[in-house]
Amino acid sequence: MKLFSCKQIAEIDQLTMLLEPISSIDLMERASGTVVDWLVRNLSKTNPVYIFAGPGNNGGDALAVARILAGCNFNCIVYLSNFGRELKGNPATNWQRLEEQGKVSLNRMVSADSFPNIPVGAVIIDGLFGSGLNKPLDGLAKEIVLKINESGARVVSIDIPSGLFGEDNTQNDLTGVVKACHTLTFQFPKLSFLFPENSGIVGDWEVLPIGLHPEAILKTESKYFELTKTYISGTIKKRGKFSHKGNFGHALLIAGSYGKMGAAVLASKACLRAGVGLLTTHIPQLGYQIIQNAVPEAMTSIDPSESVFSQVPDLSPINAIGIGPGLDKMPETMKAFGNLLLARPEKLVIDADALNILSENKEWFARLPENSILTPHPKEFERLAGPSVNSFDRLQKQIQFSVKYKIILVFKGAHTCVTVPDGSVFFNSTGNPGMATGGSGDVLTGIILGLLAQNYTPEDAALIGVFLHGLAGDLAAFQFGQHALIAGDIINHLGSAFLQLE
Repeated sequence: MKLFSCKQIAEIDQLTMLLEPISSIDLMERASGTVVDWLVRNLSKTNPVYIFAGPGNNGGDALAVARILAGCNFNCIVYLSNFGRELKGNPATNWQRLEEQGKVSLNRMVSADSFPNIPVGAVIIDGLFGSGLNKPLDGLAKEIVLKINESGARVVSIDIPSGLFGEDNTQNDLTGVVKACHTLTFQFPKLSFLFPENSGIVGDWEVLPIGLHPEAILKTESKYFELTKTYISGTIKKRGKFSHKGNFGHALLIAGSYGKMGAAVLASKACLRAGVGLLTTHIPQLGYQIIQNAVPEAMTSIDPSESVFSQVPDLSPINAIGIGPGLDKMPETMKAFGNLLLARPEKLVIDADALNILSENKEWFARLPENSILTPHPKEFERLAGPSVNSFDRLQKQIQFSVKYKIILVFKGAHTCVTVPDGSVFFNSTGNPGMATGGSGDVLTGIILGLLAQNYTPEDAALIGVFLHGLAGDLAAFQFGQHALIAGDIINHLGSAFLQLE
């Protein structure tokens, strides 16, 4: 699914009105109706609903919501703040309709002193400002926002929490932004919803389809996408009746060191579960019995070193290489990894300690084979590309890194973000907080490596890998709950994840 900037969404609105055709007031009514549908399902009529509306289109939405909700016999109280602006256009029309309906208590707020006492159990609908905002709130607007946040009420924001910018909040004052419990956004999530520092502002968000015209969406260019089940299902390759293990690639995993053989075990199991034909796991001598016992399906390549990776094995039979889980950073390991990069393997996944070694030898960035896949968590990315002011700034660094070095970068976390050499950005839609556990990243490396060896393109291997990883984690959380979830549970649910996609 394409993701768009707020400016682009406004343009899609205009195109929809032209192509459908539909008037702006009727499109507003349709959008407001979807909000009311959600509210009716999720609110009790015993709780009063306080609706705070501003003078713009977001306020127009809020006023329409008030009227439709009152028509469903909810107790609605509206407070309109025009902030010195004349009410006109669609908001004015909806105010007039409320007056004609006569079911809603209508109030105008000209100062913070007229902010109502919000009773216990009340719900606040936030419709003060929408996605067109481009400067921090101040004055009366900020005072109202602060009172909403202090009210203790359950807050539902329409489209976007008032005061939040849709993309870059670097210059914003986040203390003057509504902290929503729920955000009901129209047609597409805003990019700022996908950044961790905004989670306490956006709350639980849900996308409400409002029937924006497909042709308008198709015509609007974007470099931002959200991964969907439909898209990923269409990229999974079918297996032929006469297929054999030789058809599904030979992967090499270089992993493990003294005290960290578990990472090699997890990545190996995940690689095999991802469908690779053959897997060779290259390990230090101390890991031989561990791998043979824990992962009998894997072949082993034994390093000359007792405890660490020190020498690149024979690469001639190998289709794809993964390196990093549990690797450690001993001098001989650094040298061996440098030699591996000099060998210019065609397909490469780099994770964990291999990333940390790379960050300590930044001149090696130029050695990275084109379309190499790097899978850092936030601290590992910071070591690679430097600190960031916030997540939007970090995303720009990530895009620049992928474009400059022609690599695929998988930034792990909620909505794992994949950037590719042409500057495109893909946000994952699967996964849950239970996956924030040791070994989860090793599992992802194994999955991506297994797909890469099966001759998926590096981009598809990364995208399918993160989606599968998250989906398996969701299935595991459904069985065990998030608190009890461990990395091995993700591996054990990969089969069910594949079945869902097939």
